[in-house]
Amino acid sequence: MTTLADRPNTALLVIDLQNDVVAGAYQRDEILAAVSMLTMRARSARVPVVWVRHSDESLKVGSEAWQIVAELTPAPKEIIVEKCYRDAFEDTNMEQVLSRLGVGKLIVTGAQTDMCIRSTLHGALVRGYDATLVSDAHTTEDQTSNGAPPPDAVIRHTNLYWANQKAPGRSGGIVKSSDVDFAL
Repeated sequence: MTTLADRPNTALLVIDLQNDVVAGAYQRDEILAAVSMLTMRARSARVPVVWVRHSDESLKVGSEAWQIVAELTPAPKEIIVEKCYRDAFEDTNMEQVLSRLGVGKLIVTGAQTDMCIRSTLHGALVRGYDATLVSDAHTTEDQTSNGAPPPDAVIRHTNLYWANQKAPGRSGGIVKSSDVDFAL
């Protein structure tokens, strides 16, 4: 129900699953396993997988910290969108990539829940996309020392918050990884 004309396709978005981003992430291995399974299912269904990779002063381009984790490997023709802001649409070629693919609906996975995931979900929704968060395929690190709730609470709250998100002509929502249907 996207508001983007002639955009009937869906894409799986894999955000910032990079070595240093998820080094200390909550349930890291479980999240990576869920995303791995989703990428395989998306590829089998011929649904594009779009990768997002962050860089900044602590994630230098080309460094080991910046690399996508070894457990996940983009296929040769899959696109990697490079970003330096939390919203994967901000000052990137994300819109051009998705337009070229005819994508109006995003299935969102990755890290960090309370930063780049939430920012990108909002960025997608305000730009006319339907944006569904995979409830068991996003994670964050422990930021309790900075006043944040524990990671499991951040994830639960984000799932609660995004479950009924909507705007005129477009929707948010959540889905468990086992219930993602790439045929729709």
